[in-house]
Amino acid sequence: MTSPPRLPAARPPAQRARYMNDDDFEDRVRTLRPRLHRYCARMTGSAITGEDVLQDALLKALSARAEGTEVDNLEGWLFRIAHNASLDFLRSGSRHAVVQLTENLEAAAMPEADIVAIGFQTFLRLPELQRCAVILKDVLGHSIEEIADIAGCSGAAAKSALQRGRAALKQLARTEDTRLPLMSEPDRRRMTAFVHLFREGDFDAIRAMLADDVKLELVNRLRLDGREKIAPYFTRYAEVTKWRFAFGAIEGHPAMLVFDGAGSMEQPAHFVLIDWSQDRIAGIRDFLFAPYVLEAVDWARLG
Repeated sequence: MTSPPRLPAARPPAQRARYMNDDDFEDRVRTLRPRLHRYCARMTGSAITGEDVLQDALLKALSARAEGTEVDNLEGWLFRIAHNASLDFLRSGSRHAVVQLTENLEAAAMPEADIVAIGFQTFLRLPELQRCAVILKDVLGHSIEEIADIAGCSGAAAKSALQRGRAALKQLARTEDTRLPLMSEPDRRRMTAFVHLFREGDFDAIRAMLADDVKLELVNRLRLDGREKIAPYFTRYAEVTKWRFAFGAIEGHPAMLVFDGAGSMEQPAHFVLIDWSQDRIAGIRDFLFAPYVLEAVDWARLG
């Protein structure tokens, strides 16, 4: 279980910005969500885990808002919660990232195209504060002052971490060695069959594979439980013919890659993950409404 969120203290009433209504708050969170995911994914070393941590962070933010918390800087507040949620996740699994520190304290930023292309696992090899500083400054464009506020450290510590992290990341990027989990043969077989049924449009066969308590998550949109409630999900895919499906892997996990039928097969538009209970489908995670998760993710088409 994660620890309670470490939230910035609310300001006295005279210093508070005008309170947002629910619609404004939701619109702002929706706009910020891809940026928040970019941070969480690199902090945790995984696009999929980053989405899980982001969801946890947003639940904490909603809970704090329901309790009356008001803030002047919504973006900074959300990044602070996302930062703490990422650290909670990393520490809950006793994950430690230690690399040799460099004395080159004047390292320059990497070109944006280069840093965005670096695999998430490489960021994970930086110490936490260095990782935080590099992501916030060179990926997301935050200032040193904003980094210090989000990370809860001094400006000098944030600047030092940024300089050291830049130098270390350049060295790590030159020797990047991404190790993905091996896919088991049963996982490969089940996912291959699932993708084949989707290609053929045999959704009745897929429905027959569903567990009674199957869970569906359309990431960033909705969650449904039970065979009957998720039936419209397959009906919708049956009605839309714009997609092409391929068996593949996302960060080493078996996945159905979904490509735009009018485009090339060079980059998936989104992907679907399946949780199995023996040969029954226990869970479906469809990232149709979360295309930001694909940024720089390790993926491969296998069939």
